[in-house]
Amino acid sequence: MAARWWFCCVSANMAVALLLSYGVPSASAQRKKEMVLSEKVSQLMEWTNKRPVIRMNGDKFRRLVKAPPRNYSVIVMFTALQLHRQCVVCKQADEEFQILANSWRYSSAFTNRIFFAMVDFDEGSDVFQMLNMNSAPTFINFPAKGKPKRGDTYELQVRGFSAEQIARWIADRTDVNIRVIRPPNYAGPLMLGLLLAVIGGLVYLRRSNMEFLFNKTGWAFAALCFVLAMTSGQMWNHIRGPPYAHKNPHTGHVFIDECHRPNAYIHQNYIHGSSQAQFVAETHIVLLFNGGVTLGMVLLCEAATSDMDIGKRKTF
Repeated sequence: MAARWWFCCVSANMAVALLLSYGVPSASAQRKKEMVLSEKVSQLMEWTNKRPVIRMNGDKFRRLVKAPPRNYSVIVMFTALQLHRQCVVCKQADEEFQILANSWRYSSAFTNRIFFAMVDFDEGSDVFQMLNMNSAPTFINFPAKGKPKRGDTYELQVRGFSAEQIARWIADRTDVNIRVIRPPNYAGPLMLGLLLAVIGGLVYLRRSNMEFLFNKTGWAFAALCFVLAMTSGQMWNHIRGPPYAHKNPHTGHVFIDECHRPNAYIHQNYIHGSSQAQFVAETHIVLLFNGGVTLGMVLLCEAATSDMDIGKRKTF
């Protein structure tokens, strides 16, 4: 009986010792992990307060983006902004990325859930090699948990690189909604004011004869232009901000078909391959086709109803 009691006591002491031996280092490791995470977040917040888009080299990228622990997402733009790279589209994308990052930094909803960073090829070529990346600009979301998935790479050729489009993609991937606030642009109001001034001047000069305001042809032409613009997809372009055409991500130039076939060239570069997207050039092509058909119908009606000579009617 005494031997059994001794055996139970020894077993209990060994169990307690094992728990202590494994529990203490575990708690210590957890505290160390929290300290490392706190230092990383503090460092990122300090840099973000100075510059909304954090410039990273290979060491910073591996330590703050790739290495755990991490409870924040990082939106990284991989680019090539140096002049000798001659990447026109990189500069355009960088401007939109800066607008987006500034909108988030000075938003009332700003938190440490998401950060914006940039890796330039000339400052972090090892990062490009590590990710097997050979094109720029490229946007990738590095989530707070796990590795980036397929949807975490932004589809630049489909969506374009406007700040609003990138903000929608970020909302899909991180549930963080960013309201894009652009710097004031006075070109639109100035053009509108100029147009109103011209119209007001014409009305003033023709104030003695206002019959032109009741000209059916003029109003019909204005309505037709509006309808053609809407049916060709201009409103979709205004909302979604797609690229004008399929461009080389390195140079910003429209791709040239290798076989120099005009039909293939137009289809591959100016007409999007997906039914869920379009290029701006497509709307111009549709606008020309619709305008041609409309003009043809107008000429047919004019030839059938006018009193002009037979030669002109045939031409119409």
